[in-house]
Amino acid sequence: MSMMLVSRRYVAKSMAGVAGGTIRLFSSATTTACSGTGAAAAAAKQSTRMGVPTWTKSGAVYWVQMDCGARSAGTVALGGKDDYEEEKKQHAADHGSKPSVDNGSGNKDEKGIASYWGVGPTKLTKEDGTHWKWTCFRPWETYKADVSIDLNKHHVPTTFLDKMAYWTVKSLRWPTDLFFQRRYGCRAMMLETVAAVPGMVGGMLLHCKSLRRFEHSGGWIKALLEEAENERMHLMTFMEVAKPKWYERALVVTVQGVFFNAYMLGYLLSPKFAHRMVGYLEEEAIHSYTEFLKELDKGNIENVPAPAIAIDYWQLPPNSTLRDVVTVVRADEAHHRDVNHFASVASYYHLIYSLLKLN
Repeated sequence: MSMMLVSRRYVAKSMAGVAGGTIRLFSSATTTACSGTGAAAAAAKQSTRMGVPTWTKSGAVYWVQMDCGARSAGTVALGGKDDYEEEKKQHAADHGSKPSVDNGSGNKDEKGIASYWGVGPTKLTKEDGTHWKWTCFRPWETYKADVSIDLNKHHVPTTFLDKMAYWTVKSLRWPTDLFFQRRYGCRAMMLETVAAVPGMVGGMLLHCKSLRRFEHSGGWIKALLEEAENERMHLMTFMEVAKPKWYERALVVTVQGVFFNAYMLGYLLSPKFAHRMVGYLEEEAIHSYTEFLKELDKGNIENVPAPAIAIDYWQLPPNSTLRDVVTVVRADEAHHRDVNHFASVASYYHLIYSLLKLN
């Protein structure tokens, strides 16, 4: 029963086992080296300071100190303000940091805790040694877009599902053109909020299918989730170019809600149809970005410097412009077009294979 007691100031972190004379903690706590009879003595001394009972035979198991991060006002009241300040000073002395200082205005000169476990964020740098400031993507996720891809490739609809997917996309283009007109910057930003949905829905459903059937996905889960992430990065880029108005934000909420559920239902009924429709959506996206480039070349849209996030994500030269960004985004859409048209065929043959396997 004594081992179930918990200190008023500390909580049990983990149980430690002796391995080669060194006590290893299966947590993010700092490992404490102990050996021989000194281990038992150190453990007993530590437990005495913390007020936690311990086993000292062979130095096998003992409780270790854990800093649980920020404390609430209610926690301070339990031990009193003096005890709390004393504890903070002791913690600062143990970790080699300065205690917080109250400047009288209620603000304390202390560093914020980076995470629950006190693990600071990883400091990353670019190839030139400068600080990496993005948290939405990492240096190893950047790439150079293949702009040599064929932009005129088109899948001619032959089957009923192909024709239904094709005309569904064509019917969606008319209200889009009517709403955005030639505001291609705003158009790109708003459409990317929808374009990132299919990959996430497809990846999610394939993930659940893989779990249900105890089988691999053939790499399609990762491919579709990467497509969704790429489309989201398109949005993060165009947010720097065009600022949405309040009614456009409201439109995003409405359209995304309807499209997400409709696409998920379509994917559950026929992955072949769902991927084919995305393939045609990407063809329309290529057309839209081509018109965007034409407006930039005519001077109707100012060719401003490329956003910093785009330069880092696509590894563009520092002097890149908006035209360079639209070019690489269009290349991404062409790749998504080919992937989804291929996935439409692959999902069809996978369905046939599954039916034959059941028979």
